[in-house]
Amino acid sequence: MQRRGVGLAAFDRDQQQRSQYQELGSALLKTHIDELTSQLATFQSTLSSFATLHAREIRSDPEFREKFSRMCAAIGVDPLSSGRGGKGGIKGWSEMLGVGDFYYELAVRIVEVCRRTRQENGGLIELGQVRGLISARLQRAGGNPVTDEDIIRAVKTLQPLGKGIEIVTIGSTKMIRSVPRELSNDQATVLEAAQLLGFVSKSMLVINLQWDHARASTVLDDLMSNSLVWVDDQGEELEYYSKKATHKRGQHRQHKSQQWLQVTVLGPDKATEPLRLPRLSLTLQSSIEDIMRRDVGL
Repeated sequence: MQRRGVGLAAFDRDQQQRSQYQELGSALLKTHIDELTSQLATFQSTLSSFATLHAREIRSDPEFREKFSRMCAAIGVDPLSSGRGGKGGIKGWSEMLGVGDFYYELAVRIVEVCRRTRQENGGLIELGQVRGLISARLQRAGGNPVTDEDIIRAVKTLQPLGKGIEIVTIGSTKMIRSVPRELSNDQATVLEAAQLLGFVSKSMLVINLQWDHARASTVLDDLMSNSLVWVDDQGEELEYYSKKATHKRGQHRQHKSQQWLQVTVLGPDKATEPLRLPRLSLTLQSSIEDIMRRDVGL
């Protein structure tokens, strides 16, 4: 009976200690929360004052705006966040920093460019081209150019509207897609090859990627029907160009003296056939091999 009494007393002491630890933990947690709330309020006030003081530079100077955005990213602040807390909560960074309107206005300009050029490019346009068109228009009106990062952030403001417009990467090129459809792996491969090689044809896909004729024809027909490639029918075989490759082709024709890179491919009769391609970059051959390795499994 005496041992049982000692055991119950120890149990009571253990329960009492647990209760004290919980109370101490709750007090420490409350203290930390109060400190963080105070620091956050100070930080919010300082950042807001900085943005207000430099509002004109943020809107008009692309380099300053880029540095400001990087600073926000480094401290975990999204300048485009417009979410609000509950009563007495923190208001959206977009409203507080005063940069939301700039990106919303830029997003409208991006949509206008995509809509205006859709018949020409099928709803897939290079990000750099959009930046160039918008910057030129802004400069004519006395404004300053925008950067690629500005375009990317502005497109993010359209995400609540769904996938009507988004940024995709084909090869190493960022593109803006303004049509609600996904590119298949085959379509992305063909567009990447057209950018690297200057053009593609059905026989090139069949020989180099080991596709059957039906697969190659289907992909090329889909791209053509969606206005994602242009077709040259003046040669022995139809050649398909992306707009970017077509622009490069025109530049190459003006420089007849430039070096050419000869790539040897295996023809249908198992004989080697030379394919003359402009030396676009030193990594062209490795890029071709990367495409073949990914899609053929070499």
